[in-house]
Amino acid sequence: MTTSGTAITAATTRLRAAQDEAETAAATAELLVALQGGGGELASAMGIRITDAGLTRVVGRMPVAGNRQPYGLLHGGASAVLAETLGSVHAVLLAPEGHVPVGTELSCTHHRGMRDGEVTGTSTVLHLGRSVATLDITITDGADRRVCTARLSCAFIRPRA
Repeated sequence: MTTSGTAITAATTRLRAAQDEAETAAATAELLVALQGGGGELASAMGIRITDAGLTRVVGRMPVAGNRQPYGLLHGGASAVLAETLGSVHAVLLAPEGHVPVGTELSCTHHRGMRDGEVTGTSTVLHLGRSVATLDITITDGADRRVCTARLSCAFIRPRA
């Protein structure tokens, strides 16, 4: 596990154990610090920033500039990367102790094109079981209009030693 992974695990443990609003706020702040750069190399290259994280939702932003297809619109694959990044981080926070999430399915429906600005993605739980989580990720523009709706399913597995 990387240093970032260790910090995320520690912050997640404190967040789950928080017993009041102050402890929850402190654990959330610690988690956000741990998550900076913790979305992986691709997320970093695409300018994805996680702006809020907790057990009920994970929020992040991504610029359109640098993530466009040849016709000048936000690339659908970029929306998919944002969705998978946010959903995967959320699944890490929800995983049972001693387990890690692995993505099993990602589906995206693109609703509107974007030429500039920034998109915001929000991951919420659709289903949380002992071995599988399904996350709903909504991506919106600056006017809060839906750009993409995505669903990510992850299986919780025990890593090999």
